[in-house]
Amino acid sequence: MIEQYTPGPANLARVEKGGEKWTLVLVKEMRHPPEKVWQALTDPAQLREWAPYEVDGSMARVGTVKLTWLGTGAAIETRITRADASKVLEYGDTRWELEALGAGTRLTLWTNIDRRFVSMGAAGWHIAFDVLDLLLSGTPIGRIAGSDAMKFAGWQRLNTEYAEQFGVKQPNWPAKP
Repeated sequence: MIEQYTPGPANLARVEKGGEKWTLVLVKEMRHPPEKVWQALTDPAQLREWAPYEVDGSMARVGTVKLTWLGTGAAIETRITRADASKVLEYGDTRWELEALGAGTRLTLWTNIDRRFVSMGAAGWHIAFDVLDLLLSGTPIGRIAGSDAMKFAGWQRLNTEYAEQFGVKQPNWPAKP
């Protein structure tokens, strides 16, 4: 199934520039109700199907979880500071908003990323949002994240397109295949 997936154009993200860390903002309109999207954002089993990290517990309530970004191996104690079911989830320097949109959801992510890697982050999150949408539609293709995402031709294209949109130099790392 993953062989048939090709990400669409780089049109989900924008950046708010300031200092060394920029805020990456991604917006995707999903065909699924906020409650279903919320479950995918907070349930560890569903996160393992699409997100670029894993957690050791539910993110549906204020508290602490261990969050491990794929490829790092290091578990980071992460404080969930806001968990308004089906509306807002905040932890670290990340914020998710869910807005009912007809029968679906407008999902918005704000996350701070070192400006040197903002196009890479946009490409990765773009793919993660697509994988999430396919998972919730009942046609999962499996997580495409971390170093696996960077080997994916669609990621390479998105990284280039987002770098151009954001006016940043594309990092030389990782080397292109």
